[in-house]
Amino acid sequence: MTSIQTNLKLSVKSVFYKGLFVLGIFTLLILFGCISSGNRDDKFPVYKDKNAPIESRVRDLMGKMTLDEKIYQLMQVAFGKNMTVNNLGGEMDQIPPEIGSLIYVNQDPIVRNALQKRAVEESRLGIPILFANDIIHGFKTIYPISLGQACSWNPEIVKQACTVAAKESRSSGIDWTFSPMVDVARDPRWGRVAEGYGEDPYTNAVFSIASVQGYQGDDLADENSIAACLKHYVGYGASEGGRDYVYTEISKQTLWDTYLPPFEAGVNAGAATIMSGFHDISGVPASANHYTLTAVLKEKWGFNGFVVSDWNSIKQLKSQGVAGSDSEAALKSITAGVDMDMADGLYLGNLAELIKDGSLPIERLDDAVRRVLRLKFQLALFDRPYVVEASEEERYLLAEYLSIAERLAEESSVLLKNEHKTLPISKNVALAIIGPMAKEQESLLGSWSAHGEAEDVISIYEAMKQEFPESKITYAKGCDFEGIDKTGFSEALNVARKVEVVILCLGEKKSWSGENASRSTISLPEIQEDLLLELSKLDKPIVLLLSNGRPLALGAIEPNCQAIVEMWQPGVVGGTPVAGIISGRINPSGKLAMTFPFSTGQIPIYYNMRQQGRPRSGKYQDITNKPLYEFTHGLTYTSFKYGDLKANKDTIQKSEKLVVEIPIANMGDRDGAETAHWFVTDPVSSISRPVKELKYFEKKNIKVGEVTVFRFEIDPMRDLSYVDETGTRILESGEYYISVKNKKLKITVVD
Repeated sequence: MTSIQTNLKLSVKSVFYKGLFVLGIFTLLILFGCISSGNRDDKFPVYKDKNAPIESRVRDLMGKMTLDEKIYQLMQVAFGKNMTVNNLGGEMDQIPPEIGSLIYVNQDPIVRNALQKRAVEESRLGIPILFANDIIHGFKTIYPISLGQACSWNPEIVKQACTVAAKESRSSGIDWTFSPMVDVARDPRWGRVAEGYGEDPYTNAVFSIASVQGYQGDDLADENSIAACLKHYVGYGASEGGRDYVYTEISKQTLWDTYLPPFEAGVNAGAATIMSGFHDISGVPASANHYTLTAVLKEKWGFNGFVVSDWNSIKQLKSQGVAGSDSEAALKSITAGVDMDMADGLYLGNLAELIKDGSLPIERLDDAVRRVLRLKFQLALFDRPYVVEASEEERYLLAEYLSIAERLAEESSVLLKNEHKTLPISKNVALAIIGPMAKEQESLLGSWSAHGEAEDVISIYEAMKQEFPESKITYAKGCDFEGIDKTGFSEALNVARKVEVVILCLGEKKSWSGENASRSTISLPEIQEDLLLELSKLDKPIVLLLSNGRPLALGAIEPNCQAIVEMWQPGVVGGTPVAGIISGRINPSGKLAMTFPFSTGQIPIYYNMRQQGRPRSGKYQDITNKPLYEFTHGLTYTSFKYGDLKANKDTIQKSEKLVVEIPIANMGDRDGAETAHWFVTDPVSSISRPVKELKYFEKKNIKVGEVTVFRFEIDPMRDLSYVDETGTRILESGEYYISVKNKKLKITVVD
């Protein structure tokens, strides 16, 4: 054997033994690695790694959960009211630390953190609780009701108000609000019109986007952001006769062109959650409706958030006649697409058995749990489960918050009537402040006022005294909100005789609107109307201030007052904005987002009814057929002159954009803000379309003597098309009309 061969043999042998050694070490490392990996997985699992992608964290956590732990994540119950840690007693112990969500009706972050600590430290996997509440128009700094907000036609300031609500909520331990409500509502007898943005689909869509962006900000993980919830999905505002919780008859066509658009806009804006409604949609309840919840929402729109039921709406499937048992109700709801059960506990009591007997696919359960966990990760609850326990003075009613509230209330107020320029009033005129609303505070907050306090509200009477320090101001209540006691009339008349102008403050109690607050008539109670009629006999100028949560039928009393201001329910700033309007310090700019009928008997009446066969016939024979104040009506203290509509061309192809302009001049003697509303009319279509449809609006300040050009860039597929009963957009060739105010322009669309 040559030396070369010997060396080669020794080399191979050496390599072989070295290889065995290395292999052994490698094997030990693998074994050690496995053991170490196991230890690391127990102590530092992927779902607890804040740097890992959210979907990876969700997947890892799902793989570790038992069936019971998954079902607990789909459960939500209410907890607490004005409690402290010291007096919670056994109530906190009754909350399973594994629970998915709590409706937290307290405002104390200390109690909230104590609950969260139990979830994080006492449950096996440490999954944090998602805390929720109804923050509709403010948490502690209460803003005007949503219907009033829409009358501002200023989505940017509404966004700012929602941002403030998010800050106050998150600092108090709330991660998730059941807002905005974007139900298109056309029957003012329905109490929940106060919670939404009026009768128009496009308007609701715009404020849906603004609200979602305000609540959620740029990043849900931000400590000042909360998750939004679009409600009530879908068509709840169509409840028959304006009665809550009842049947709705909605065709697929109307569902798509009227009720779905605000929800689609909110989903596209990134809304984290959706709430299913109480109502029945053409025989299929909203909380068991697979078409709307899954086929449309999750499949067609690609919504990856989760759906929560409304309070007990799963259990109510039994009273709606579509489920014979709790088990069947739970199965129908989760199969349809409701992911979390609010309040009734049917998921907790029935899902495990439904999984075991094969009725409910585990894939559907896992999908629901995955959606809930995803939001908790997006909100950074796993990484930052607790909130800073700051004082109330640091959290609530800050000067900047109140400034936004005051501006929003100013822009929400609508000057409905101003005969002979009764308003504004000179600051040295003797005034009588009369009426049941004059010194009221609680009702100015409106329904769903969260943690707002009446003592924080400035009454109309106090605001008027501050606004008119040089005027002699006297007061008389006159009457209560309702009843038959007229003994206060004489005092009111005596007070009114001694002054130059009467400020009459009428309206609705806080409880008269909101959930389960339907009314058979939208007229003011007879005693309030009678007070106005008696005062009108004195031949004194009467300024009627209205605070209410719905449009009112004023036809019987409107002739008896010279000016009317609709202040809605303005929140904590109370009477300050309307006092500024009366004095002229503020130039009103609000315009109605919902029609004011002449009388209750005109309902339904709204601006975008479909075209009818005999336009001049088929009307009521005993009352006028025109509303008292139509959609977008609103006066101001200046004078705006609208020029002619102009387009860059009058014939376009379907794929072309079109720019239409209109100049608006301020011809008055004071600066003011004007909103241009752009409507589209399609006189001939394959389906009957509304007489006109709002497609765009914009509000701008215009100084005295200046002309501002408003522009609308028309995308034909977006703005001129219609959506059919399958949700498909269809753009037809033909003539269309664009109108702003009383100006109209014809354009032609060709293939």
